[in-house]
Amino acid sequence: MSKILIRGAKVLGGEPQDVLIDGGTIAEVGSGLSAEGAEIVEADGKVLLPGLVDLHTHLREPGREDSETVLTGTRAAASGGFTTVFAMANTFPVADTAGVVEQVWRLGKEHGYCDVQPIGAVTVGLEGRKLAELGAMHESAAGVTVFSDDGKCVHDAVIMRRALEYVKAFGGVVAQHAQEPRLTEGAEMNEGIVSAELGLGGWPAVAEESIIARDVLLADHVGSRVHICHLSTAGSVEIVRWAKSRGIAVTAEVTPHHLLLTDELVRTYNPVYKVNPPLRTERDVMALREALADGTIDIVATDHAPHPHEDKDCEWAAAAMGMVGLETALSVVQETMVDTGLLDWAGVADRMSVKPAQIGQAMGHGRPVSAGEPANLTLVDTAYRGPVEPAGFASRSRNTPYEGRELPGRVTHTWLRGKATLVDGKLT
Repeated sequence: MSKILIRGAKVLGGEPQDVLIDGGTIAEVGSGLSAEGAEIVEADGKVLLPGLVDLHTHLREPGREDSETVLTGTRAAASGGFTTVFAMANTFPVADTAGVVEQVWRLGKEHGYCDVQPIGAVTVGLEGRKLAELGAMHESAAGVTVFSDDGKCVHDAVIMRRALEYVKAFGGVVAQHAQEPRLTEGAEMNEGIVSAELGLGGWPAVAEESIIARDVLLADHVGSRVHICHLSTAGSVEIVRWAKSRGIAVTAEVTPHHLLLTDELVRTYNPVYKVNPPLRTERDVMALREALADGTIDIVATDHAPHPHEDKDCEWAAAAMGMVGLETALSVVQETMVDTGLLDWAGVADRMSVKPAQIGQAMGHGRPVSAGEPANLTLVDTAYRGPVEPAGFASRSRNTPYEGRELPGRVTHTWLRGKATLVDGKLT
């Protein structure tokens, strides 16, 4: 692997510097570094970040390769600046055994444009009745540390308690999809003024908030770690803020789409806006932004949820829930957090690389851009602004809510342990 000199990059948005990569490692960071024997990448003031880490990705393989595969999903990840993703367990078959998580892990090793860390199911078949093989999945070659029934809630309090007790033994974490199922039967969008006017079944905020309140209390009782997936309401923010003030080991994520989009978009009846949890109100969006800025919400996670054309291009009631997000995540965060002054680029690195790597225990990722560290890096042209064109996505699916919308920022280069996976915006 040859030497690479990234010249004139704004590391974490600071003053321009040179970064020398030698093999899979950052060899030196400074000004006026020697380019002898090195391939030169002229950064021209672009922002250099540690490779992004997504704690919430749906790669669909095995079983729904019509939506996405490990290959296409990790190509989308590299295009978006990610060097590792955590693959959710709601595949077919469900990733609830050592055998299935090892299959996903090996597919990542063989075909991945980024590292792939499988997430194991909490319960067998995501059915919420019996704990899955948590210990066996942790001890497998995949080394699973994060467990989630995402797509479904672990709604039984006893099962949730047992899961928290089990993962505590090896320092794991349960990532909860907070949705009380009885309160969301027949729900199609956020419960509020818009749902009432449209006559669509409402999804109340309390369905999320009640589960979060229960689970932070359970985590406190057990002395274990709980992570809240795709937090979406102002009330949820307040519960997490309270829990953290009590010293409870809770972390939380927000998706890019919940930082930007509101339930007013559902008035179009365009199923591209149908997502779980649903798009909320402007008040919720503002609360989520503020919570991400002040650290109440720890990280941004994409909840990249690819679907084939026929599952989204249909009437609202029949449409699948979810949006693709890997290739637009950083742009949305720049739009909502950086360009609004709520976060600087060092803050973005913290929320999209450092902390998700820590929560998921992704070794070698989320590290400082400094000598001796693994060369997992992404270079961003923050001055760029242009329309989102899903036809050019690397993902197999195109269900983005941003088609034609102008967003800032464009990832130009991604390096995984010093190997370029994206060069000048093109996959290698």
